[in-house]
Amino acid sequence: MAKITVSLDSDLAIEVMLLSGTRSPQDAVELIVRDYLARGHRTEARTGDAADGQRVTQHRPPVQEG
Repeated sequence: MAKITVSLDSDLAIEVMLLSGTRSPQDAVELIVRDYLARGHRTEARTGDAADGQRVTQHRPPVQEG
């Protein structure tokens, strides 16, 4: 897997390390990002995506006025 380098404010890196319980800023950020992505996948699995909205709505023929 390719790796990238990202610069962060030291206060932000320390806060992420405290939240994740790690001693390495790199490990902390990786855990936070992986958790964020996993939550997104779980949410999509529960709610579906934008295309699912068309699947569940009822397509009613237009009401004829006259």
